[in-house]
Amino acid sequence: MTEQQEASEDAVMTRIGQAVILLHAGDREEARNRLGEIWQEIGEEGESLHRCTLAHYMADAQDDPADELAWDLRALTAADALGDGTGSGGRNGRRALREPLPAMRVFYPSLHLSLAADYLKLQRPEAARVHLARARAAAGALSDDGYGNGVRAGIARLERRLAAEPGAERPRPFPEQS
Repeated sequence: MTEQQEASEDAVMTRIGQAVILLHAGDREEARNRLGEIWQEIGEEGESLHRCTLAHYMADAQDDPADELAWDLRALTAADALGDGTGSGGRNGRRALREPLPAMRVFYPSLHLSLAADYLKLQRPEAARVHLARARAAAGALSDDGYGNGVRAGIARLERRLAAEPGAERPRPFPEQS
């Protein structure tokens, strides 16, 4: 990779980061607009790390839960492509899913937690339970730091919400525990 290409990729992540600052400051519309512009530039065939990062934050900028789910699914797809060690989704068709690279494992608890929350918003508790169980199973990759503790706390909060869902049996096993 040339120095110019590396600088260009850093510029994409910098622009994503600037949009995320707007999102965290409460300007969802402007963040969504800027992330949308970047997505138009990188598209479905862009670098997987860019697509994963952008889609994960674009989901948070959505007002419609179905749109949020669609972006979180894009983020997971991009993470899977990045996790296979190639770093790109490629135009050469789908790759077989492989065990994620160690550096990628820390993304999966958050990605699955987001998907679980999306499905719960869409009143699909069974799908939420599947992704929550995946988030919990992947949580071992998290460090004992602010990020890891925050994701683990989010998993625990969503577990409590799902347990309180109407019709939930107590104790209700998650799909991987059945």
